[in-house]
Amino acid sequence: MKGSLASRLLIILAVLILVAIWTIPTLGLLITSFRERDVMTTSGWWSVFADPAGAGWTTANYATVLNEQTGIAIAFINSLTVTIPAVVIPILVAAFAAYGFAWMRFSGRKVLFAIIIMLLVVPIQIALIPVLKGYLALDLNGTYLAMWLAHTGFGLALATYLLHNYISELPRDILESAFIDGASHFTTFTRLILPLSVPALASFAIFQFLWVWNDLLVAQTFLGTQKEVAVITSALLNLIGTRAEAWHLLTAGAFVSMVLPLAGRAPGSGEAEGRFIEG
Repeated sequence: MKGSLASRLLIILAVLILVAIWTIPTLGLLITSFRERDVMTTSGWWSVFADPAGAGWTTANYATVLNEQTGIAIAFINSLTVTIPAVVIPILVAAFAAYGFAWMRFSGRKVLFAIIIMLLVVPIQIALIPVLKGYLALDLNGTYLAMWLAHTGFGLALATYLLHNYISELPRDILESAFIDGASHFTTFTRLILPLSVPALASFAIFQFLWVWNDLLVAQTFLGTQKEVAVITSALLNLIGTRAEAWHLLTAGAFVSMVLPLAGRAPGSGEAEGRFIEG
């Protein structure tokens, strides 16, 4: 009993330390986003606990960030336009591919799956220039379609690998029963595999969403920085100015960009979290 209690206390202590490591910088960012620029440069965010009245509180940073001239609001919508299809498309394609590799027998199946696994080690940076040349030849650069295709291509190998590992472990008896009842592969996939694979699909969807939402390199390469199409990470980069004279606005801009990811932590998201953990 004593050993079990000590182990539980160590686990709780480790969890609390990890929570503190992740939370304290975020708390500092939040406090700094509500402080005046001059006060930021003369004292650290932790000084507000010693003198809250003299902390230089202001909402001007958020007012400036959300101003129409900064383009943050438009960039927020642009990021949604890029992210949602860039999450849905690779999941659908990878789910079909994973089912095929797991339960369908065809020549070259193992070789093709091995190639997909090898693609996992290819850095994105290596593919940027060749893909960009192809986009320029097809006049796709600077369009949302270019972003959807790029993120689909970059995320498809990992999605297929993860979903294959999950789908291949599903009970064989369930699929055999469906085939005995006359179900086709498509019917089996849509009515059995997809519902049973929701935990794995939700897990990858969360990671893919965060990767695409926080992406800057791919957006700068294939979409550009024009206000009409710039995503929120590009807008934040433009916000600070060419000489970083508006660096104090980054804290407020960062929290604006975090609104949607943090919304997933809102009350009522427990079922989604359970799906993620299960996956």
